[in-house]
Amino acid sequence: MGGSFAGDSLAGAVPAPFWLNQDGAPAPADPLVGVESAGLAVIGAGYSGLWTALLAKERDPGRDVVVVEAGTAGWAASGRNGGFCSASLTHGFDNGLSRFPDEMDVLERLGRANLDQIEHAVDHYKINCDFARTGELVVATEDWQLRELTEYYTQARARGLDVHLLDGPAVRAEIDSPTYLGGVWDRSGCAMVDPARLVWGLRWACLELGVRIYENTPVERITATAAGLSLYTPRGRVDAARVALATGAHASLLRRLHHYVVPVYDYALMTEPLTDAQLASIGWANRQGIGDAGNQFHYYRLTADNRILWGGYDAVYYRDGRIAPEHDQRAATFHTLAEHFGQTFPQLAGIRFTHKWGGAIDTCSRFSGFFGTAHGGRLAYAVGYTGLGVGASRFGANVMLDLLAGRPTELTSLKMVRRKPVPFPPEPVRSGVIELTRWSIARADRHEGRRNIWLRTLDRVGVGFDS
Repeated sequence: MGGSFAGDSLAGAVPAPFWLNQDGAPAPADPLVGVESAGLAVIGAGYSGLWTALLAKERDPGRDVVVVEAGTAGWAASGRNGGFCSASLTHGFDNGLSRFPDEMDVLERLGRANLDQIEHAVDHYKINCDFARTGELVVATEDWQLRELTEYYTQARARGLDVHLLDGPAVRAEIDSPTYLGGVWDRSGCAMVDPARLVWGLRWACLELGVRIYENTPVERITATAAGLSLYTPRGRVDAARVALATGAHASLLRRLHHYVVPVYDYALMTEPLTDAQLASIGWANRQGIGDAGNQFHYYRLTADNRILWGGYDAVYYRDGRIAPEHDQRAATFHTLAEHFGQTFPQLAGIRFTHKWGGAIDTCSRFSGFFGTAHGGRLAYAVGYTGLGVGASRFGANVMLDLLAGRPTELTSLKMVRRKPVPFPPEPVRSGVIELTRWSIARADRHEGRRNIWLRTLDRVGVGFDS
């Protein structure tokens, strides 16, 4: 496909997240005015914060819980992602095995149970978020990717995971692209969801259980008191015995997190609904989520009304880690994504994209969430999911609640929970390191996956960067 395809297909695309642009968003809660008190205050009303509030009330219905949100529920990463609700707590099996080999069986068990519990909560609270446990299909578009996928399949199958290796004809029978050489289908380890409607449903469930939510209420600072912590907002304050910090990439309230978390922008496109003939031309009867096996990978899925969300590939860090509304749009990335879409599905020539958007994800050097406490154990945090937080954030919420309770549990004893990732260097070295790494990753994709000396050095020190 040439440049004209990208230009024509993007003409008229709305520069806004498709999910948040839907009808049905709840009216914003009132901002906080005055002084409130709570047994537990949660900062952030994305997945991490709402799961924390909901689970706290399920554990103790009498607990007084307040949520404060700088914008509206789900306006940041939770409402902008692809809607892949994965069982993986470790940003994929390979990443987890390389970092937590002794715990991998336990982490897989906990991750599968966590996904089961999300499915149960969606059913129990009647959350209409198009939850469908279709699994995820990882496809190879180069020979080296197929070799790596075969190795992953062998290791995962040996641990009893529900994965299936597909050759070229078999994978193209699932979804037809001339670029596919094979793939691995994890049949039960991932669900597709409408991410915004999941947020809105969790918000409603919290309110039904008595959680108080204040939106458009940014927390400006946290101070210690004799009884706990005080959260200061523009027109009020929350005094709380315990605090859960669930702000993702927006981690400025706790200085120590600056060493471990960088905001990286991810971008996505959404097509118009496919006609019956267009859908028949590519198959996709089982409606799996799909990702390719490149280092700079694409992810894509069908929506309930048969649109295709197409995202990934570029992961952009802006100097000094600045998060700004103007970064939500990046014409060069949208053009690249549209080109790659046309190469993957030439039978869909002429289709148009209706929405284009980006957003910041909280990236750490190990790609999986990490956890900790501050203020003498009165504040807990969970951060660093690197784009795979739709499912793992519920696990992180349970970790935060266990940490705040101050009692050892199976979760708090995990090395994954007790250990921190390798910190990032300060600026300006940080920007240089990230740009060199992005260049090296792109180079590896062009050279059969071979990692240069820079990437091999990062691997040795436990910083295994990919897209």
